[in-house]
Amino acid sequence: MAFIATSVGTFGYPTSPEKRRRSWLSAARWLAVAAALPMLASPASAEKLTIWSGWPDLAPFYKRVGDQLKAKYPDLEISVEAIALREHEKRLALSLPSGAAGDVIEMEVEAARYLEAGLIPEPPAAIVDFVKANYDMTRVKTATYDGKIYGVPLFQGQGALFYNTDMFAKAGLNSPPKTMAEYTAYAQKLVQRDASGAPTVSGWSLRLSGGGSGIAEKYWTILYNFGGTLFEEKGGKWRAAYANEAGRNALKLYLDNVVTYRTVLPEMKADAEAFELGQTAMFIRESWVIGDVAKKAPTLKYATAPLPKGTLMVPVDLYVPNKGPKSQIAWDFVQKANEPENLLWLLENTAWVPNRKGLDYSAVVGKIPQLGAFVNTPADHVFFTVPAISPASEILTRLAARLEKAFTDKSLAGSDAAIDAFLKSAAEESDKILAREDLLAKP
Repeated sequence: MAFIATSVGTFGYPTSPEKRRRSWLSAARWLAVAAALPMLASPASAEKLTIWSGWPDLAPFYKRVGDQLKAKYPDLEISVEAIALREHEKRLALSLPSGAAGDVIEMEVEAARYLEAGLIPEPPAAIVDFVKANYDMTRVKTATYDGKIYGVPLFQGQGALFYNTDMFAKAGLNSPPKTMAEYTAYAQKLVQRDASGAPTVSGWSLRLSGGGSGIAEKYWTILYNFGGTLFEEKGGKWRAAYANEAGRNALKLYLDNVVTYRTVLPEMKADAEAFELGQTAMFIRESWVIGDVAKKAPTLKYATAPLPKGTLMVPVDLYVPNKGPKSQIAWDFVQKANEPENLLWLLENTAWVPNRKGLDYSAVVGKIPQLGAFVNTPADHVFFTVPAISPASEILTRLAARLEKAFTDKSLAGSDAAIDAFLKSAAEESDKILAREDLLAKP
């Protein structure tokens, strides 16, 4: 999924958490007032409920939920304002400090800084009970602050392998790779080259560019499947944990594919676009690709498979940011969105995986078998997520900028010492950001 490109350090946090909160809140409120954007108009009447989303493909889902809610509120008008994720994040940064956000809003892990600043009110006790009864608490971490639940999980982004079955068959491969070493070996068999040896169809479309934290998140997924992790927690604080053998192996994988074997190059088409155009044989991505393929490449023959050990999982949670006469209607909307019938509709029509536990996915998977790798993962498959701490996005974004350069750095290829030095420097920067926020764990 991708994930978050906001700069958490924009307002220059002081060292003290309490001072940091006051400083961030003051600066954010000033920015919100100064911007005076049209989208931050005065709140609508009590008969209108505004839903803010960062996923335009969810607009039909929210409209469906709104139509159902009219059985309880006949005069209710639902306005769904679904825009691109980065723009959605910007409007939240501008609107939440001034209390001008939509009546129901989506947030990922960036919610941590708003919860820390006290900009999201606690929900009614009935909502907290609803969450505790219907969700695995690992899915609720990003909606929790200081031990209290503030939001309701809706869906999650999680990675799996997408692979072109025709290309696999042509290369003599009859099953997906099961280890990270096999991923590279498969890529070498699957890459297609012109007469000069330059790749024309990548064997494996790795995330090599694009900016933002997504590069670091995809590296983290590879790292995890080598037995490592990006962060480790100790006593409620955190340290960078990737300057080690697992981190080296993960970076070597990129260098092997980009520099040594050239199974993929940064200038090639990438991601879902390349897959849908038949210009890559495989790639790792979230489940939304299934819906995208259905629209853009309906005849493409492909399958999906879980990753060897586990995958990064990022929940998207729903919040009601303002108290007032409409807050009860807003929470009713949130609960209606999370009814099993609606969540199964969400899965079938957008391919996003719901967070609620206890759902029977069999009918939907029967129609769309590629969803199986996302909803029927092995019992030992691990889902991990970004820590719900305010500097997480800044750390990921800064690491991504370093990694984007490293992936094509020939001086790193074949040199463990050079890779180790790179990772040590990057981890030190991550730890400095954590220390600045008084979140650095002791060794």
